[in-house]
Amino acid sequence: MRFSSTDSYIATDDLTMAVNAAVTLERPLLVKGEPGTGKTELARQVAASLGVPMIEWNIKSTTRAHQGLYEYDAVSRLRDSQLGDERVHDVKNYIRKGKLWQAFEAGEKVVLLIDEIDKADIEFPNDLLQELDRMEFHVYETGETVRAAVRPIVIITSNNEKELPDAFLRRCFFHFIRFPEPEVLAQIVRVHHPGIKEQLLSTALTQFFELRETPGLKKKPSTSEMLDWLKLLLAEDLGPEDLKRDGANALPKLHGALLKNEQDVHLFERLAFMARRNQGR
Repeated sequence: MRFSSTDSYIATDDLTMAVNAAVTLERPLLVKGEPGTGKTELARQVAASLGVPMIEWNIKSTTRAHQGLYEYDAVSRLRDSQLGDERVHDVKNYIRKGKLWQAFEAGEKVVLLIDEIDKADIEFPNDLLQELDRMEFHVYETGETVRAAVRPIVIITSNNEKELPDAFLRRCFFHFIRFPEPEVLAQIVRVHHPGIKEQLLSTALTQFFELRETPGLKKKPSTSEMLDWLKLLLAEDLGPEDLKRDGANALPKLHGALLKNEQDVHLFERLAFMARRNQGR
């Protein structure tokens, strides 16, 4: 099973190598990178490329590691016992299988995505060490041990919001998705907008990277925001001449797709003001 770029996803050589190395080593692949660089989409494309199902576990700040294994619904069991329900005699009726359990019992190779692990409590990764290492866990309420018949391909994403424990990192194959170079970004755009004219693409890319490199920018626009921006440009039938900016008009056309906070909008407004003042001298 070897991963490669798909019709809808451009994977660089180093990313392809990282995915295949993790599959060969049977280690979780930890993918970091700034938001919008395609970390979550990578897991979907790996599943599509290898022709296997995907199980997705989206992590929140309130998520606990044990929820990935199972949850025991003691409240429902107590209620059913008060109502005389026959289900109460079998504790398995009150065990809710988590995403890891689903992946372990799938009976075939699957991709298990643990998305944005850095959102959870700092102890969250450590609490999964044994389960991800041994691919098994114990269910105390029933006394059974759940083992993975087929080891899943585990892809873990992080936006680098907090440091992950060393013990966890040692068990992973690591890859950092760098922001794509202009040539790679152009390939990505052509995949999503195959009919785009080269002159518009060239002008938009130049303006996009100029915007990303503006000193003082709080949030740099991502690949996904670039694609949204181009979708709007094409919908409005704008050409390269419509994207021209001068000092008095520093904000790009339809900038709401690229700039996502007022500080960055104000930055470009100040740049325009300074440019107008300099022109007036």
